Amino acid sequence: MEYHATVKYIHMSTKKVRLVADSIRSLSPRKAIDMLTLMNKRAAKPLLNVISSAIASAKAKGAKEDRLSFKTIEIMGGPMMKRWRAVSRGMAHEYKKRMTHIRIVLEEK
Repeated sequence: MEYHATVKYIHMSTKKVRLVADSIRSLSPRKAIDMLTLMNKRAAKPLLNVISSAIASAKAKGAKEDRLSFKTIEIMGGPMMKRWRAVSRGMAHEYKKRMTHIRIVLEEK
């Protein structure tokens, strides 16, 4: 059986979150939580919350935590906020504040 958890609109670049997600993809969810608590990256906290939520969802439906594994970890780009910065000669340069969506799917072995 599959158990899902999703978090949307994280104010962080998708590339930064993917770097952390790739490091935990091959681990079990319990080991991933242990590793994320020690990791010194800002992207670790939202991933930690989503994995904890997926585990809680699985437990609520009667799954055993030691039998869970990651089926997919999807890091998707969200909307971008477009902002402007004033520069010389009355012009402006655009920059984008990116957002990320995270979706975790756990399966029971």
